[in-house]
Amino acid sequence: MTISFKDKVAIVTGAGGGLGKAYALELARRGAKVVVNDLGGSRDGTGTSDAAAQVVAEIEAMGGEAVANGGSVTEYEQMEKMVADAKQKWGGVHVLINNAGVLRDKTFIKMEPTDFEFVVKVHLTGSAFATKACWETFREQGYGRILMTASSTGLFGNFGQANYGAAKLGLAGLTKTLQLEGAKYNIRVNSLSPVAGTRMTEDLFPEEAFKLFAPENVVPAALFLVSEDAPTNAIVGAGAGGFHSSWVVMNDAVWLPEAERTVEGFAAHWEEINAFTNLIAPQSGSEQSGNILKAMQKVTGTGPGSARG
Repeated sequence: MTISFKDKVAIVTGAGGGLGKAYALELARRGAKVVVNDLGGSRDGTGTSDAAAQVVAEIEAMGGEAVANGGSVTEYEQMEKMVADAKQKWGGVHVLINNAGVLRDKTFIKMEPTDFEFVVKVHLTGSAFATKACWETFREQGYGRILMTASSTGLFGNFGQANYGAAKLGLAGLTKTLQLEGAKYNIRVNSLSPVAGTRMTEDLFPEEAFKLFAPENVVPAALFLVSEDAPTNAIVGAGAGGFHSSWVVMNDAVWLPEAERTVEGFAAHWEEINAFTNLIAPQSGSEQSGNILKAMQKVTGTGPGSARG
């Protein structure tokens, strides 16, 4: 069955090139009306260009509908206006892909606080602002699909990207709360961790690998995660035709009796506490306390839900 976006209005931030452009073009091919948002700056966030208008021209040339938007994701009022303009033109907004981003890579010792703050502001706060601007509309219409752009750097770390990694793991956390708050309104929220050869990564890949990791190879995952039948709360990795899922997991809690609840007691049980076994992927934060209470009940026979003879 063909996955269609007919009668859907989609906003893609950072859509002037790379992944965002690839998403916008494919959404348009599949019938969506697309807001192509891009400041047109360089990868460190400076400067401007007409990149968004060029993508709109490509979409219109293939018979699609699109508008350019030059709003900054770091300015909430500009995100509100972007959504209001889309609703006025097309009657609603149904899909948001938070893709806008910048890089200011340096080791932490050399990183200026302003570079840390700016990268977090664009990726994390910017995604929150764009999402917040859409949120009330999604709730009112009982439909919304949101994609956050996480990263392997956020999930697993990467040398020289403390600012980027902090922002990207923050986006995975934002996803996990919003998918809970949006569930009863048919708002589904997912995170994508892409590996793609774009201007953001062009000096990191050898030429052949750069071609292999073309943005188009990430598009299938991104568009499925904002489609009508999308899951929610997924973290998906994609690149070069390979796809996988990631989870935030925890093991069974180890409950220490009061006499062992010391630094030394914890140290003595560290191997057990740190065991990579009996892993579960909680669907909400409340499962952590539940996990601890379950461990207590197992040892003492007391605790919520326990029966004592």
